[in-house]
Amino acid sequence: MFSALIALSHFACLAAGAYVSPGGLTVQHDEAFSGEFDDVKVPVVLGVMSRCPDAILCETVFDRVLERVADKIDLSLTFIGKLNASEPDFGVTCKHGPEECAGNVHELCAIQYAPTQRWWSFVQCLNFQGRTEIGKPQTALECAKSTGLDWENSGVGQCAGADGSGKAEEGVQLLKQSVTITQELGIEKSCTVVINGKPVCIHDETWKECDGGHTPKDFIRQIEEEYNKLNQS
Repeated sequence: MFSALIALSHFACLAAGAYVSPGGLTVQHDEAFSGEFDDVKVPVVLGVMSRCPDAILCETVFDRVLERVADKIDLSLTFIGKLNASEPDFGVTCKHGPEECAGNVHELCAIQYAPTQRWWSFVQCLNFQGRTEIGKPQTALECAKSTGLDWENSGVGQCAGADGSGKAEEGVQLLKQSVTITQELGIEKSCTVVINGKPVCIHDETWKECDGGHTPKDFIRQIEEEYNKLNQS
């Protein structure tokens, strides 16, 4: 299912030897790199739902992971939902309701237009407010302000809606694309951790299928191992 190093195409940059697969994923083989390029980052994908308690716990764990290996990974979020043309605002059914869809859009637009440190701080701020506040316009706007995310001028506001509704056209399209990619990846549980194209752990009420462990130290070790493989001379 995960046969190569993958990262979501709109969160990653193409380099020599890279190509976009039919699923919209950037695929990179380690042998395509030589010393003339910068170091190769490890793709890390978290399959989540913005209002899901498991996702919030998982993102809290990864906040500690980033303290150690932020410079060695390309981090992205991919969102779980179901495409549904009868849903009037988002065209997607989200497990925890329309406000979760809006929260997903807020996060996707931040990812689209802000550097990793900024959008990650924004996500952490949303989580800190409590999951029932995620997806509300006021929560998004206040977290943008408190984390230094320029809602009006960075492109985030235009993407997600200047009013914070999450219903602007670009953001809705990003949500549909993300849900489609998540389905193509075979991710069904929030939160699913994927490191270098391999699902390594799931938190679904409890930690499951985590052969390499599930603590920040365990994830750091696995990332370091993959980073070393990708950058061996």
